[in-house]
Amino acid sequence: MASIFSKIVNGEIPCHKIAENDHFLAFLDITPLAEGHVLVIPKQEIDYIFNLEDDLYSGLFLFAKNVSKALEKAIPCKKVGMAVIGLEVPHAHIHLIPLQHVGDINFERPKLAATQQGLAATAAKIIACFN
Repeated sequence: MASIFSKIVNGEIPCHKIAENDHFLAFLDITPLAEGHVLVIPKQEIDYIFNLEDDLYSGLFLFAKNVSKALEKAIPCKKVGMAVIGLEVPHAHIHLIPLQHVGDINFERPKLAATQQGLAATAAKIIACFN
Protein backbone atom coordinates (compact mmCIF):
# COMPACT_ATOMS: atom_id res chain seq x y z
CA MET A 1 0.00 0.00 0.00
CA ALA A 2 1.27 3.46 -0.89
CA SER A 3 2.42 5.70 1.95
CA ILE A 4 0.66 8.99 2.65
CA PHE A 5 3.71 10.71 1.13
CA SER A 6 3.40 8.70 -2.09
CA LYS A 7 -0.25 9.76 -2.23
CA ILE A 8 0.90 13.38 -1.93
CA VAL A 9 3.48 12.85 -4.71
CA ASN A 10 0.76 11.33 -6.91
CA GLY A 11 -1.62 14.24 -6.26
CA GLU A 12 -4.15 12.06 -4.41
CA ILE A 13 -3.75 14.15 -1.24
CA PRO A 14 -3.17 17.92 -1.41
CA CYS A 15 -0.18 19.60 0.21
CA HIS A 16 1.34 23.03 0.65
CA LYS A 17 4.21 22.51 -1.79
CA ILE A 18 7.42 24.46 -1.21
CA ALA A 19 9.71 23.03 -3.92
CA GLU A 20 9.78 20.14 -6.36
CA ASN A 21 11.91 18.59 -9.06
CA ASP A 22 11.85 15.24 -10.85
CA HIS A 23 13.14 13.32 -7.83
CA PHE A 24 12.25 15.28 -4.67
CA LEU A 25 9.39 17.17 -3.06
CA ALA A 26 9.29 19.61 -0.13
CA PHE A 27 6.00 20.53 1.53
CA LEU A 28 4.76 21.91 4.83
CA ASP A 29 4.03 19.55 7.71
CA ILE A 30 0.32 19.92 8.56
CA THR A 31 1.10 19.30 12.24
CA PRO A 32 4.17 21.53 12.61
CA LEU A 33 6.45 21.90 15.59
CA ALA A 34 7.13 25.49 14.47
CA GLU A 35 5.93 27.76 11.70
CA GLY A 36 7.69 26.71 8.51
CA HIS A 37 8.19 23.03 9.48
CA VAL A 38 8.94 21.43 6.10
CA LEU A 39 9.13 17.78 5.07
CA VAL A 40 11.57 16.87 2.30
CA ILE A 41 11.09 13.52 0.59
CA PRO A 42 12.33 11.51 -2.35
CA LYS A 43 9.45 10.88 -4.73
CA GLN A 44 10.47 7.25 -4.87
CA GLU A 45 8.93 5.42 -1.92
CA ILE A 46 11.72 3.90 0.14
CA ASP A 47 11.04 3.36 3.84
CA TYR A 48 14.47 3.75 5.42
CA ILE A 49 16.67 6.73 4.54
CA PHE A 50 19.86 4.67 4.70
CA ASN A 51 18.43 2.31 2.07
CA LEU A 52 18.46 5.11 -0.52
CA GLU A 53 20.96 4.65 -3.33
CA ASP A 54 23.95 6.97 -2.89
CA ASP A 55 22.95 9.39 -5.66
CA LEU A 56 19.39 9.65 -4.34
CA TYR A 57 20.63 10.05 -0.76
CA SER A 58 23.06 12.84 -1.61
CA GLY A 59 20.52 14.47 -3.93
CA LEU A 60 17.93 14.49 -1.13
CA PHE A 61 20.29 16.30 1.23
CA LEU A 62 21.35 18.82 -1.42
CA PHE A 63 17.69 19.49 -2.22
CA ALA A 64 16.97 19.92 1.52
CA LYS A 65 19.92 22.33 1.81
CA ASN A 66 18.43 24.52 -0.93
CA VAL A 67 15.02 24.47 0.78
CA SER A 68 16.60 25.33 4.13
CA LYS A 69 18.16 28.49 2.69
CA ALA A 70 14.76 29.78 1.53
CA LEU A 71 13.18 28.69 4.82
CA GLU A 72 15.77 30.60 6.85
CA LYS A 73 15.10 33.77 4.83
CA ALA A 74 11.32 33.45 5.16
CA ILE A 75 10.94 32.51 8.83
CA PRO A 76 12.97 34.44 11.42
CA CYS A 77 15.07 31.87 13.28
CA LYS A 78 18.56 31.29 14.65
CA LYS A 79 19.06 28.21 12.47
CA VAL A 80 17.11 25.62 10.56
CA GLY A 81 17.30 22.30 12.36
CA MET A 82 17.14 18.94 10.65
CA ALA A 83 15.81 15.64 11.93
CA VAL A 84 15.50 12.23 10.35
CA ILE A 85 13.39 9.95 12.49
CA GLY A 86 11.57 7.69 10.09
CA LEU A 87 9.16 5.97 12.44
CA GLU A 88 5.99 7.93 11.77
CA VAL A 89 5.64 7.37 7.98
CA PRO A 90 7.21 4.45 6.06
CA HIS A 91 8.74 6.77 3.45
CA ALA A 92 12.18 8.35 3.89
CA HIS A 93 11.94 12.00 4.85
CA ILE A 94 13.80 14.90 6.41
CA HIS A 95 12.20 17.40 8.79
CA LEU A 96 13.44 21.00 8.42
CA ILE A 97 12.40 23.10 11.41
CA PRO A 98 13.13 26.79 12.09
CA LEU A 99 14.77 26.95 15.52
CA GLN A 100 14.97 29.56 18.22
CA HIS A 101 15.85 27.04 20.96
CA VAL A 102 16.95 23.41 21.01
CA GLY A 103 13.54 22.44 22.43
CA ASP A 104 11.89 23.56 19.19
CA ILE A 105 12.90 20.25 17.61
CA ASN A 106 11.48 18.09 20.42
CA PHE A 107 8.91 15.82 18.75
CA GLU A 108 7.25 15.09 22.09
CA ARG A 109 6.09 18.73 22.33
CA PRO A 110 2.53 19.63 21.39
CA LYS A 111 2.17 20.52 17.73
CA LEU A 112 0.94 23.91 16.53
CA ALA A 113 -2.70 24.26 15.55
CA ALA A 114 -2.14 25.21 11.91
CA THR A 115 -4.96 26.37 9.66
CA GLN A 116 -5.07 25.88 5.90
CA GLN A 117 -4.93 29.66 5.45
CA GLY A 118 -1.94 29.92 7.76
CA LEU A 119 -0.13 27.09 5.99
CA ALA A 120 -0.83 28.67 2.60
CA ALA A 121 0.55 32.01 3.81
CA THR A 122 3.67 30.33 5.23
CA ALA A 123 4.22 28.39 2.00
CA ALA A 124 3.96 31.61 -0.02
CA LYS A 125 6.54 33.32 2.22
CA ILE A 126 9.01 30.46 1.78
CA ILE A 127 8.46 30.13 -1.98
CA ALA A 128 9.11 33.86 -2.39
CA CYS A 129 12.57 33.41 -0.82
CA PHE A 130 13.97 31.02 -3.43
CA ASN A 131 16.63 32.66 -5.63
